[in-house]
Amino acid sequence: MDLKVTTLAGKDAGKLSLSDEIFGLDPRDDILARVVRWQLAARQQGTHQAKGRADVARTGAKMYKQKGTGRARHHSARAPQFRGGGKAHGPVVRSHAHDLPKKVRALGLKHALSAKAKSESLIVIDDLVLGEAKTKALIENFAALGLTNALMIGGSELDQNFQRAAANIPNIDVLPIQGINVYDILRRGTLVLSKAAVQALEERFK
Repeated sequence: MDLKVTTLAGKDAGKLSLSDEIFGLDPRDDILARVVRWQLAARQQGTHQAKGRADVARTGAKMYKQKGTGRARHHSARAPQFRGGGKAHGPVVRSHAHDLPKKVRALGLKHALSAKAKSESLIVIDDLVLGEAKTKALIENFAALGLTNALMIGGSELDQNFQRAAANIPNIDVLPIQGINVYDILRRGTLVLSKAAVQALEERFK
């Protein structure tokens, strides 16, 4: 498939042929959902912790004698049914991460890219470079391109001026090609790729 290439100023910069194996697939929601769930699970901190009966500071002495009181049999006041006792089956510190096959992860990225291409939410820019780190100038460029909510993917090394100017703009994310991922692609309305990013993607999936 052919896509028009523009400059950051919105001028025509020719056309670029995109691989149908990467940008021309029929997106599958189930694969995208699996990859997003895998990403968010790995990101989850898992630092939640409740005190169990072994952690609360209460006496371990038997509350009262076993027989003869007419009351239920109890031992420790640390038991969950008592006020101040430990939590039964409470959350513990753990990792929420789970495995996902590499082939599914790679397929998820292809389907996310194809979803943006199919919805016409994919823009290719010749180079993400600014002469000066001026946020106001970059906002004007984005306005000319109609970008208000976008993920910008550059080459292996980002231009420092562009990165600094974009850092202050809300709903605009800038990542190098190494950081491209399904979740960030789907959470932004438009995907903007540099020519270097397209070339790196096609080399990655050869």
